[in-house]
This record gives sequence, C-alpha cells and structure tokens, in this order.
Amino acid sequence: MSDQDTTPVGPDLTQGVDLSTLADGVPLAGHVGGEAVMLVRRGSDVLAVAATCTHYGGPLAEGLVDGDTVRCPWHHACFSLRTGEALRAPALNPIPCRRVEQRDGRAYVGEVMDTQASQRPLLVGAHVPQAIVIVGGGAAGQAAAEMLRREGYAGRLTMLSADDAGPVDRPNLSKNYLAGSAPEDWIPLRPPEFYREHDIDLRLRTPVEAIDTARRELKLGGGDRLAYDALLLATGADPVQLALPGAGLPHVGTLRSLADSRVLIARAEGARSAVVVGAGFIGLEVAASLRARGLEVHVVAPDRVPMEKVLGAELGGFLRGVHERHGVRFHLGTTPAAIEPRSVVLSSGETIAADLVVIGVGVRPSIALAQQAGLAVDRGVTVDETLQTSVPGIWAAGDIARWPDPLTGERIRVEHWVVAERQGQTAARNMLGRGERFDAVPFFWTEQHDVSISYVDHAESWDEAVVDGSLADVDASVTYRRAGRALAVATLHRDGESLHAELALERAGAGRIAAKT
Repeated sequence: MSDQDTTPVGPDLTQGVDLSTLADGVPLAGHVGGEAVMLVRRGSDVLAVAATCTHYGGPLAEGLVDGDTVRCPWHHACFSLRTGEALRAPALNPIPCRRVEQRDGRAYVGEVMDTQASQRPLLVGAHVPQAIVIVGGGAAGQAAAEMLRREGYAGRLTMLSADDAGPVDRPNLSKNYLAGSAPEDWIPLRPPEFYREHDIDLRLRTPVEAIDTARRELKLGGGDRLAYDALLLATGADPVQLALPGAGLPHVGTLRSLADSRVLIARAEGARSAVVVGAGFIGLEVAASLRARGLEVHVVAPDRVPMEKVLGAELGGFLRGVHERHGVRFHLGTTPAAIEPRSVVLSSGETIAADLVVIGVGVRPSIALAQQAGLAVDRGVTVDETLQTSVPGIWAAGDIARWPDPLTGERIRVEHWVVAERQGQTAARNMLGRGERFDAVPFFWTEQHDVSISYVDHAESWDEAVVDGSLADVDASVTYRRAGRALAVATLHRDGESLHAELALERAGAGRIAAKT
C-alpha cells in the first residue's frame, strides 16, 4: 500500500548511539538487522520502536513525538512509544518495541520485546454488558469491535452488516484500487479468520429493521430478534441519487461499497469516455482514477470552483489546474439534464459522450433506524461528548453522529474515514464504562493524480483562508479562520506542519473545555 523506500537509513543501532546526540523528543532513524527502527529519548529513558507505520507504511521517524506517543506524518495514526500500541486509527496493528541498554554513555538497541501491547485483563462484573451489538460494517463498526476485544471485553459481540463484504479500506476504493494500482487483497481490513479468532460474530447481508429500546432488542430481516445490553449504531451514509431521465441505465453508478468499485472497474475496462457528476472529493478522486486507466474524463458540477465550499477558491482552483494538466475536462456551473445510453445532456444544452457515468454528489447519513427508535436526530444522530445518544445504552459513531466540537462548541457531523474509526474506538471504551470524551481533531486526506492534501479539523464556514507557501510549487498550507481564530488547516506536502496543526487545534479545544469547567 506504500511506495515508501524500505532501504534502511541512519546508523546500525545495535552498535550503539552516543546519548549526547539524542535530543529529547526528537526521533533518530536507524536500523536493526535491515528493519527500520527509531530511537526516542524521553527524559532519562531511551525508547526504540519500529519506524514504519502499520497503516500504509509511513515513516514514523519523520512524525511528531508528543509525550510518550508518536504520530505518523502520512495519515496521523498514533502509537505508544512504550508499548507500541496503536492508540489512534487509522492504524490498527501495533508496532514492535525493542530493548534498549544504556552503558558507557551510549544506547544499544537489542531484541524485540513482548510488550503485549494489545492485551488487557478480561473484563468481568455486573457493570460489564453481557451482549454488545454493533449495527454497521464500516470503519466505525470495525474499529469498535476490535477495540472492545483489545480492552478485554469477553462478552457476546455481534456485528451486523447489510453489505455482502466484510469491512474494507473504503478510502482506497476511489483511489489506488479504482485506478488499478492496488490489488483487491489489500482492500479487506481483516481476513475472515480474524473475526473467528476474536470471537466477533460478523453477520453479512443482515439488515436491521427496527430497534425496540424498551426491550433492548433488534428486529432483523426475516423476523429474527437479537437482544443487546449495549448498542452501537454505525450505519454510515448512502450515496445521493439523482432523479433525472436515464439515471437508472446500466452504465450509471455510484461509489460507496466494494461491490460498487468492482462494477465501475468492470465497466471502465470496456469504456473510452466517462462523465463524473460532482466535483467533491469522491468525484475528483474518481476522475483521477479513471484518468489513470486511460479514459477520457469529464467532470460536471454546478460549482464555480471545485471543492470551493470545503477548501476555498484558491486551493479549489489549484486542484482544477492539477486535473486539467492530466487531461480532465471540467463543465462547471451546469448540471446533467438527462443521461442517454452513450452520452450525458447538460442543462446548458451541451452533450458529452459517455460510456460510463459516475454520480458523486455526496451522501446522506443513514438515520432511518435511529428515527424509528425515537432517538434525537438533527441532520444526523445527536450524541453527547461520549458519543451516547439520547437513549441510554445506545451510542452512535461515524457518518451519522453529530457531536459537540470541543474547539467551537458547535455540533458537527463529519464524513471522514479516520473520524469514523476513532469514534468507533471511543464508543467501544465508553460502552465498557470509561466515560471518555471524544476530543480527537477530525482529519482526512485525499490523493488526486500526483497531489496529496491533508486537512485537519473542520471549518463549515470561515471569513479568511490564508495561504502560506506556494500552491504552484505544491508546497503550502491554507489556514481557515473565523473572527481571527484558526478552525482548520489544509497542507500540501507539509506533513510535519499538518501534525503540529492537529496538536495545536487539539490543545485549543482542550483549553476551551477546561475554561468552561
């Protein structure tokens, strides 16, 4: 999943490193037996961990040390330097820790230690739910199920998914997998045996029809019922469908699931031209991926500038230029009026040849089940700072959850993969009685052609977008401010700056909460 150069860099750490060269909190990249390893000094301790992120192989030695943790510069996974545990998604697997011996003013790195980073004592007692059910087979549900077992939960754990495939790496569906540069065996988050080994009852093709909150039961398709003591709703979102002539033709599709991506790949193999309706992240990533397959690609959207509502006019205009340099053609300020077997007719009167049409105009949170159950909803499922809904014993996470943002105090709902995973992890711990506040700063990344953008936090509106650096040189950051306060930061090829911005925004949110209490 990575094109990172795996050639070892730095010193052979088994030969020792002079302690005077180790600055506190500054990683030193080195190697042990051909494996990338990094040393980090924390006070009088010197810690050694694998220097490769278990998510996509990012270089941890280029990351950010905060206390006894290190954050990956690529997608902001976070690991413990003392145990190797993957503390925050998107990484799910720990990194190995190695023994360090200090003698004669030098630090020598030895064998891998058995830290049992993911082991916890089994949880027992009347306060522990006997049966936990997760509704949803996406990022939030998967992360919650794994965290429950990591935290030592030994009760009955059921995961219900209406999909026909287990949890997958959804961001890849519109990126490398659709582009043809990632094989399908990269896509599942875990193999089938993982669920058996961890006693997770994963039931596919199992829609939930209703929740009986009084009896704490779920009504499944076919009339079966399933009891729960604690319930997590992680039902995700559904692609918005367009009601226009020809929208149901066989060459028209959306992209949300692995099945959707497979269909698009199959259709792209025999196609020469494609029209992508929508200039949001999914639309633009699909456009880049189809262009990588050699198709002629047209993007149709009513927007004046691609991604202007999220990234602003300047960065959105830059993205348009990136796509146009790779041969993508834009038709902005217009919408499709009709789809025909071999073309798309626009409201402007223009007709575009199209063997394949992809509708990427956004998603809507899947909240019908929550509404049926009588949960409080407001453009999503309303949750408190612990992600619990208005009904005790029911939590919500991922695309459906609208939670109080620590930085602004406003309720927000964010459709980001990493947010969904981290919320699933927090909800899992809270179902076990932890009472933990969800305070992680939202993060997402997008890859389009040869450009990658990282974005931390969430700005629904701003009054200025300040660019530092050069967009033309693909070396810049954009800070989104409202009333002089930074709300979010987008970066191009400034991974370290993105990590520092994330930490600063986290601390600003924590400070606001502390001031209120």
